[in-house]
Amino acid sequence: MWAFESSPARRRQPGTARQTGVAAVEFALVAILFFMLLFFTIDLSRAIYMWNTLREVSRRAATAAANTDVADQAAKDLLRQNAVFRTTPGPLAWGAPVTDQHIRIDYFSLARDANGAQTLQAIPTANLPACPARNRLNCETDQNAGNCVRFVRVRLCATGTDESSCDPIPYRSLTSLYSFSVNLPTATMVVKAETLGYQPGMALCP
Repeated sequence: MWAFESSPARRRQPGTARQTGVAAVEFALVAILFFMLLFFTIDLSRAIYMWNTLREVSRRAATAAANTDVADQAAKDLLRQNAVFRTTPGPLAWGAPVTDQHIRIDYFSLARDANGAQTLQAIPTANLPACPARNRLNCETDQNAGNCVRFVRVRLCATGTDESSCDPIPYRSLTSLYSFSVNLPTATMVVKAETLGYQPGMALCP
């Protein structure tokens, strides 16, 4: 009698198919955990990058604002874009949702009370000098006047808030698999006002 070798399918052990299925399920579970951990690590590194970068963004914006005409909106828009390392409107690289529109610039006078103490006072938009020469004249007349810009403050605030408040920007995760319920720092930076765009011989506005 001839002996015939069994085919590979016939030689397969009864539990092989079941073991293959279990291995596939285990691989899928491990793969999910691995990629979640991978994306979490990337996201955490991005969050640390943003915490450090936002401080640099506010520093760049404050330095530029101290030498930019208070009334020149186009120049202020450009300095906001440059602060987030751009030349056009848009988000900070690897820093969404932070954009140039989140940079808020405020101006302060240095008020002196009856006891001689000096405090920073926010100058309302309506009271800001219309040109650099006007601010220079205001400060030469009275350094503690309410319309003399002495300091500039830059903060990163959520859009839609009024001048008296600065709501923080919520952090946005890279994936919907998880989320960080944290807010980004406002990265407040206060610097002395410098030229505010003034140049020698500049005409005085009304």
